[in-house]
Amino acid sequence: MSSEVALLQNYLVVGALLFGIGVIGFLSRRNMIVMFLAAEMMLQGVSLNLVAWSRFHNDFGGQMLVIFIIAVAACEAAIALALILMLYRRTGKLDVAVWGQLREANQLPFEEPGLPEPPTKQPEPWPTLPVAGVAPKPQPEQTDYRPNV
Repeated sequence: MSSEVALLQNYLVVGALLFGIGVIGFLSRRNMIVMFLAAEMMLQGVSLNLVAWSRFHNDFGGQMLVIFIIAVAACEAAIALALILMLYRRTGKLDVAVWGQLREANQLPFEEPGLPEPPTKQPEPWPTLPVAGVAPKPQPEQTDYRPNV
């Protein structure tokens, strides 16, 4: 494998890892700032892959697209910061679920379904079968050899 392909592979793996960590962070958190940072991490993973491919093909198209992505990310950061500050000033929390309270006056509130009630009866640790037929005879190794006696 040539050094260029190995370098491309390394860049693509790091870019995919950045994107994957960003997706997991975005889907698993409810804090607005952490979600914003996870979205930025996804953009950086895509940007790294674009730069790697443009370097591999000796073309500046991917690098120019990355410059536009960085400009859009800066605009996104300004808008997201304004929204986060507005939400924090109104509610004092940065939880995403609070956005449901910022709705039109004629809209009904969205209510999440609650957690199911825990079962009152404890399940048996092992399933039991009903008795049927004749019980099998124990193996002679089990009855003749008793190491603890």
